[in-house]
Amino acid sequence: MSSVVGIVEDNKKIRGLIQRYLDMQDELSCPVAVDSVEEMVEYLEEHPAPEVLLMDIQLPGMSGIKGMGVIKEKYPDIDIIMLTVYHDSHKIFNALRAGASGYLLKHTSLPEIKESILKLLDGGAPMSPQIARKVINHFQENAPKKNTDSDLTPREHDIVNGLVDGLSYKMIADRYDISIDTVRAHIRNIYKKLHVNSKAEVIAKSLKGEI
Repeated sequence: MSSVVGIVEDNKKIRGLIQRYLDMQDELSCPVAVDSVEEMVEYLEEHPAPEVLLMDIQLPGMSGIKGMGVIKEKYPDIDIIMLTVYHDSHKIFNALRAGASGYLLKHTSLPEIKESILKLLDGGAPMSPQIARKVINHFQENAPKKNTDSDLTPREHDIVNGLVDGLSYKMIADRYDISIDTVRAHIRNIYKKLHVNSKAEVIAKSLKGEI
């Protein structure tokens, strides 16, 4: 069964191109592609939620970053990948803090967009190389401060280490000889304890030494 993807993009040509491409893939389907957050919210009220949303930042009406918070509050299980021209650090980190599970630049090829969606569905946190470099540089420039108040269990620390290593949920389960459902349960507990909404935020906190 194919995984369902939605698109929020105000450029009609880009929106249509990505939608047609994703609909041609055996693993994916894209029944909804709209030009604003408001339209997507209306769609979600009437239809089953997609597993993944590709969302621009600069949109008519509500911005993609603000809209992500609105959507994640009501539909926390939707993973959102930002697909945008913006690569300044301020927007990148605002998006990650708001709950983005990935961040791609618009020059990303269609096959790479597909692979990023599949990576996300398998537990990854896809980022364009340029974005990943900015994230790494940011954490290297800021001295880590160890926070011992996160109250993660030893097993939850194992799960975090797996995420930082780029492992999928299945690979984490195999590494620690536990079920994927157990991994997902640990992930939910980690999110609650760290007050975050995405794998990218967990990885960021770990790289900053805050866990």
